Amino acid sequence: MKWAETSVKNNGTALNKRKNRLKALLTEIYKHRVAYFLVAPFAAVFITFTIIPVLMSIGLSFTYFNMLEAPKFIGFENYRNLFLVDDIFLTSVRNTFVLAIVTGPIGYMAALLCAWFINELPPKIRAFMVLVFYAPSISGSVYLIWGVVFSGDAYGYLNGFLLDFGLINEPSKWLSDPAYMMSSIIVVVLWMSLGAGFLAFIAGLQGVDKTMYEAGYVDGIRNRWQELWYITLPAMRPQLMFGAIMSVTTSFAIADQTAQLCGLPSTDYAVHTVVNHLQDYGQQRFEMGYASAIATILFIIMILSNKGIQNLLKKVGR
Repeated sequence: MKWAETSVKNNGTALNKRKNRLKALLTEIYKHRVAYFLVAPFAAVFITFTIIPVLMSIGLSFTYFNMLEAPKFIGFENYRNLFLVDDIFLTSVRNTFVLAIVTGPIGYMAALLCAWFINELPPKIRAFMVLVFYAPSISGSVYLIWGVVFSGDAYGYLNGFLLDFGLINEPSKWLSDPAYMMSSIIVVVLWMSLGAGFLAFIAGLQGVDKTMYEAGYVDGIRNRWQELWYITLPAMRPQLMFGAIMSVTTSFAIADQTAQLCGLPSTDYAVHTVVNHLQDYGQQRFEMGYASAIATILFIIMILSNKGIQNLLKKVGR
């Protein structure tokens, strides 16, 4: 009986704590009601077109749904088939991680270093160089350009260059031979990686308080690398986080580059990515339950990657 009375007392205490927290939350919302009112339209759009579709996708991943019949609950069968039956999915996971590991960190560091160097230039030259470096991410004909560069005949720019200098005896199939396809795609992705992250780094560098450098030199900063590590990077941590999230998102979402340049599916699935697999089942086979399972796994991978990068960025400047 004494144990039961203690249990009832603890439950009552926990309930009171929840009520107090809810009351404090409502009080805080009412206190900042103008701010919440201004944010409400964006929040409504974000919830409607992002949160709800993600939750629906997770729910559909446990069903068989062909868009003609009502979804049929099948439990974890989609996930079991993905990891135990679908060899192409495992190939796409491997290709995605290869592309993400190679292009993500290299593209991120290249964007940061380019922004740092360009920030040291005079204002007019800096503005021109920013436009030059940002252009690849907004160029609409990028696949046409790279298609000509990597063309498999002797008229392709790369083959023509190598043949003229006697480095190869016959044209190479850069976009259809599995031996060269991954390398070709990595080059294209790296070229396109100087985008929003690069602009964020430039903005972050411009926003660093100049008096911090003077204080840093008084405290013992001796060279530009120490200045970068102990002052510049910690001061632009929000921009670093934004660039990292953009880098992770784009590197794990690589699909258009492979589909446009190498086809869907590519030869021997040499550059078939998880998003390509998702497009195959979602847009061509209309197996939406299976496609939702693929999207859910990709979502989990990206969440874990972002968490790992956040932990790494916390060590910057320490």
